[in-house]
Amino acid sequence: MPATYLRRATQADLPVITAIISGAQAYLKNQQIDQWQDGYPNPAILKQDIEDGITFVLIYDNAIAGTAALHQGIDVNYLKIEGGQWDNDTQDHYTAIHRIAVASDFRGHNLSETLMNDLITISGLLGFKDVRIDTHPDNKAMRHVITSCGFDYRGIVHMQRDNAIRYAYQLLIK
Repeated sequence: MPATYLRRATQADLPVITAIISGAQAYLKNQQIDQWQDGYPNPAILKQDIEDGITFVLIYDNAIAGTAALHQGIDVNYLKIEGGQWDNDTQDHYTAIHRIAVASDFRGHNLSETLMNDLITISGLLGFKDVRIDTHPDNKAMRHVITSCGFDYRGIVHMQRDNAIRYAYQLLIK
């Protein structure tokens, strides 16, 4: 089995990360899912995430196979939730997984789950016991990955940048 691990992204990884995100945008468009179809996330956001030290890359067999941002602290998109509530609501001490994607060449290897589980582990190592994530209601594949990794549906949040509806999930770890 190939070595599989996470590491913090560097600016040298930006072209590969951008290509992975572009591939995910095309995949979502092909699936007729209106997520990431407005130019978000763009290279400037991805570059800023790397500068902020929140981007991780999944290495699989010595290649970058996936990427995600692990935000720490308050996420303004999660301040209001409809049709439910955050469990054990700390409001400011949680991580939020964003911009998660696996390269098209690596689909079918269950690497989304590996990436997600590694981000949960990092959250715990950083002292966070509350992990949150959201996705488009039509993104059934990501909803499956999220729930397969132990997250519970909590309600609907609206993205601040465009008011888009997202399903919100949470995992409390010990």
